[in-house]
Amino acid sequence: MTVALPSHAALAADDIAAHLHPFTNLAAHPGVGPLVITKGDGIYVEDDQGKRYLEGMSGLWCSSLGFSHARVIEAGVEAMRTLPYYHTFNHRSNPAAIMLAEKLVAMAPVPMSKVFFANSGSEANDTAVKLVWYYHNAIGKPDKKKIIARTNAYHGVTVAAASLSGLQANHRDFDLPIDRILRAGCPHHYRYGAPGESEAAFASRLAQELEALIQAQGPDTIGAFIAEPVMGAGGVIVPPATYFAEIQAVLRRHDILLIADEVICGFGRTGAMFGSTTYGMRPDILTCAKALSSGYMPISAVMVSEKVHAAIAANSGKIGTFGHGFTYSGHPVTTAVALETLRVYEDDRILDHVNAIAPRFQQALQAYAGRALVGEVRGVGLLGAIELAAEPAARRAFDPALKAGPRLAQLAQEQGLIVRAMGDTIAFCPPLIITEAQIGELFARFERAMVALEREFPASSHGGHGGNKAAA
Repeated sequence: MTVALPSHAALAADDIAAHLHPFTNLAAHPGVGPLVITKGDGIYVEDDQGKRYLEGMSGLWCSSLGFSHARVIEAGVEAMRTLPYYHTFNHRSNPAAIMLAEKLVAMAPVPMSKVFFANSGSEANDTAVKLVWYYHNAIGKPDKKKIIARTNAYHGVTVAAASLSGLQANHRDFDLPIDRILRAGCPHHYRYGAPGESEAAFASRLAQELEALIQAQGPDTIGAFIAEPVMGAGGVIVPPATYFAEIQAVLRRHDILLIADEVICGFGRTGAMFGSTTYGMRPDILTCAKALSSGYMPISAVMVSEKVHAAIAANSGKIGTFGHGFTYSGHPVTTAVALETLRVYEDDRILDHVNAIAPRFQQALQAYAGRALVGEVRGVGLLGAIELAAEPAARRAFDPALKAGPRLAQLAQEQGLIVRAMGDTIAFCPPLIITEAQIGELFARFERAMVALEREFPASSHGGHGGNKAAA
């Protein structure tokens, strides 16, 4: 049954009156108003006034199969008809949760033992924090609890996950971060590399700084290190090729767990099924979400190695229960949708498609290197970013008050393209099903927006600040 929507004016008024938006300037929202998206098909979405947009961000990094995949939709409909809800507490389960857990263990980039289900990347990373603490209590190392996360990392917005995140907007006036969270350097050579320092030397320096941090805190107090293979919301930061090898050598010396946050990189985004494979990461705990269900249903998963599982299982036996879980952990509808999504990746050979099409995407992206307002272009697979700069040769950032990045994202939206501004970095994360022709369309729309920005920000007419370590 189709229900007629209210007018745009009515929807906008009601949104402003009743809806508290995430990651939005709430004071500005009444003046800006909402972009109301009403439908989607393929890689496109449409607003309530009939304007179509090429969704260059897969929503929030997640709609890997676009917005209308019939098989995934039907899996959800059938699951809703069959068993619309049940829980997984106290030895209960359901077929979809069982089969999804088995499939994830089989797909994992390194040997994993068990899968815990949650509802978002934030919940998955919050769970990972609790597991690190529980595990070290279980093995008799109650002081080994500090977790190292990185500057500019994004790991979510629960109290613990936001504390792991290295972005000030996630901390300011929320009384975060909590204690036992430490901060390591961001592996962004363009921004943090010393003058004349190679990427390999930069990676070695970051490993040496990590070693120094661990020694200063005491190795017996450090429980885990968490990292995204490619840092997403922090600016699509692609690490130096040698970075994770050097970092993991430090972690192994001190028996520190590695948590791979695969919430954005997982399920084909980097050209491998997991970013951990692309960058040689061997995690003890792996979190994933987003493309796990192509964003069609809210679900996340935490995979743990047998070392971790054996300890926490034994400890739960002593206590009498594993006292963690969510009402919707292993929900029969969300797990059915995720299971069908993973089957589609295999049946449609999505990885083969990504690897065939990614060179065209990266070539189009790299064509912006050297433009008057472009400081750096970076990417891997079907993930990329363009970082704007007031003076690219000097790596001098725009004055943040100019909001150059948000303005470019708005100009792109006017051209029917949705991208994301993270400060003055523009991110691209199109659905994995994008075609070569659609990549051309994406960048044609972006080019029109870029030309418009160049008219508004003519070279050398704007103030910059900073230097090599440009502001986010």
